[in-house]
Amino acid sequence: MRQSWVTKRRSDSTPTQMYYARLGVITEEMDFVAKKEKVSAEFIRDEVARGRMIIPANINHTELHPMAIGVGVTCKINSNIGNSAVSSGLDEELEKLQVSIKYGADTVMDLSTGKKIREIREAIIRNSSVPIGTVPIYEAIEGVKDPLDLTIDDILEVVEYQAQQGVDYMTLHCGILLQHLPLVANRITGIVSRGGAQIAQWMMHHRRQNPFYEHYDRLLDILQRYDVSISLGDSLRPGCLADASDKAQFAELKVLGELTKRAWERNVQVMVEGPGHVPLDQIQMNMELQADWCHGAPFYVLGPLTTDIAPGYDHITSAIGAAVAGWHGAAMLCYVTAAEHLTLPNANDVREGIIAYKIAAHAADIARHRPGARDRDDELSRARYNFDWNRQFELSLDPERAKERHDETLPDDYFKTAHFCAMCGPKFCSMKISEEVKNWAKREITLEGKFIGDEVSAP
Repeated sequence: MRQSWVTKRRSDSTPTQMYYARLGVITEEMDFVAKKEKVSAEFIRDEVARGRMIIPANINHTELHPMAIGVGVTCKINSNIGNSAVSSGLDEELEKLQVSIKYGADTVMDLSTGKKIREIREAIIRNSSVPIGTVPIYEAIEGVKDPLDLTIDDILEVVEYQAQQGVDYMTLHCGILLQHLPLVANRITGIVSRGGAQIAQWMMHHRRQNPFYEHYDRLLDILQRYDVSISLGDSLRPGCLADASDKAQFAELKVLGELTKRAWERNVQVMVEGPGHVPLDQIQMNMELQADWCHGAPFYVLGPLTTDIAPGYDHITSAIGAAVAGWHGAAMLCYVTAAEHLTLPNANDVREGIIAYKIAAHAADIARHRPGARDRDDELSRARYNFDWNRQFELSLDPERAKERHDETLPDDYFKTAHFCAMCGPKFCSMKISEEVKNWAKREITLEGKFIGDEVSAP
């Protein structure tokens, strides 16, 4: 679909969506997004021009169906996939990609750190209709014997290669500075970002400033040429509740605000990454602070997890925080699976993580009173009250799971029209009884609109 769009109009030296938006041009991608979001194309153009919205769409990812990330459109979710040095290969990662798209991930990040990183990423991009994100430092480290030998040229070579492949957005850890490192000394979990920890180790060893920060303009040169959106990584995000909202986290956030403006000066699209573990009562403050310090750039948060005591259930602990974050302004929610902190997620972990986050994002859209956000809920409620089981399944976020659970105890087709489920049985169904009450109440209302029960004295 995008091949003709790119061939037709992307010959400028700065072929970014922000560049065209600021010229007053509505690109095909903007028009496509507007139809999907049911808003005007001019609104999309204006939000992209202001930096409050991004359309991650590398000119070399022509298989893409464009989407937008921003507070002015529906809350999005991201699915993380990728192999490790000890687990998974190409077939497994493609399966995770297919599961991610099937169950509704809006973007997918390939976080591979094992073998055949380039081959796996190429297959993922060519088979993906959603934007693909990466963390380039993972591949850069994989390409050297010792991470401490890494140079800025090594990093830029990887960034350029990934951009040529078609990566739509990249997490780059540009905001952690040498002077920030003492601020983590008293943390319980220190630095939990893999990329951030690698940069911190490099700075500590060489006693030099972050090369991503020092050579930020060279990074922007590459991103600008391919319209790769930058996801400014939060290297110092809190890894537990005790470390949330501390000096280290906010010191980096201020730098990310500075880097946001510098990217906009080059017409590079930006979103800012946010914290991973935050108590419920601090989430709103974190969202509002980011919007202020980072000038309204879309906020992309990992969870956040609202408690640290549930290994194996962190898709739940984080979805709670994600719903609140989305309500208070997060534009995209990075899912957390049940495997978080424990192991590499498998395809089922991906499925359950996505559904948990689709729930969180949808709850956030309802809380923000987005037009039409609750329509599906109301339609499902009517189907539930009318015992239209098949319509309930159809409207569910995971129709297969809904049908599977219903059919565990009532598998026959007869029960697809029955006015009860296995929880209540035929005698105790409150909705069936409620229908009788409603019918009786209608009969008891007089022609004058009075209910005879009004004349009955209270006990």
